[in-house]
Amino acid sequence: MAISIENYMKIAGFYNEMARVLSAICVEKGGIAMENYVGRFFAADVLEYIVEYGNRLKKSGTKIPDNVADVMNLFEKQFENVKSLVTPNQKPIYEMTLEEFEKIMNI
Repeated sequence: MAISIENYMKIAGFYNEMARVLSAICVEKGGIAMENYVGRFFAADVLEYIVEYGNRLKKSGTKIPDNVADVMNLFEKQFENVKSLVTPNQKPIYEMTLEEFEKIMNI
């Protein structure tokens, strides 16, 4: 997937929709707090990926509109709060091959 603003916004849209679903799951499971839901680890991994994608987009020299830069900054701030929840490994998830990811996740 080529690094582009359009792809970044698709990934950001996916994350926002996933956050709504995770919230609904917590409500459906009796109103458990998000910090007690096991899906929070996956959400942290996705957020890590989005932040790194944004960093690479910035480094590519692409002109980033102000509204997209605001979204990037918001995700960076959110990631700081959940950084400790990402999948532990020697290599960041966004640098893994599919095979490495499957091995780490025991798929």
